[in-house]
Amino acid sequence: MKALSEFAKSTLVGGLLVIVPIYFSVLLLANALAGLSGMLAPVAALLPESLESMRGLLTVLIVVAICFATGLAMRTRVGHRMFRSFERHVLERIPGFGVLRSAMRRVSGQSEDAMFQPVLVEIEDALTPAFIVEELDDGRCVVLVPSVPTPAAGALYILKRDRVHWVDAPVTGVIAVITRWGAGTGKLVNAMR
Repeated sequence: MKALSEFAKSTLVGGLLVIVPIYFSVLLLANALAGLSGMLAPVAALLPESLESMRGLLTVLIVVAICFATGLAMRTRVGHRMFRSFERHVLERIPGFGVLRSAMRRVSGQSEDAMFQPVLVEIEDALTPAFIVEELDDGRCVVLVPSVPTPAAGALYILKRDRVHWVDAPVTGVIAVITRWGAGTGKLVNAMR
């Protein structure tokens, strides 16, 4: 009975850790689009009545154009410097921003730092997929051992370096193994250095 209770509890929490971020992302996007629609109301009033029904599409196109323009500005030296300053003084003060930024950079292939490097770690007599969160000055590693099938939740361990085995696999590959209840783990073991 206790095992069933633990299973139900961990499954519910795992589901919440997937659903809640998706819900908030969709809510944030919907609010942003609604705000842009309101801002575009004067522009929409100038459109012929036949194009009035295209206001939603126009809003999405403007969001895409803003994202493109921001990306273009980031390619310039001045734009990059301004964003780095904004990131240092504002964004890095938001709890969890640094971890989320590192994870996203690693997933997109823009980062080669040790943070969120996929590894296999020795826990008791077993190997389990994990991600390096931090390397300590004394040589030990802080690792996140994700829960199956929800890689956003898990447990943190501080392990000696000899219990951490690097794997030549992308973060997305390890996440795929975790979300598929371990299917494909053989590839991770074969990729172990």
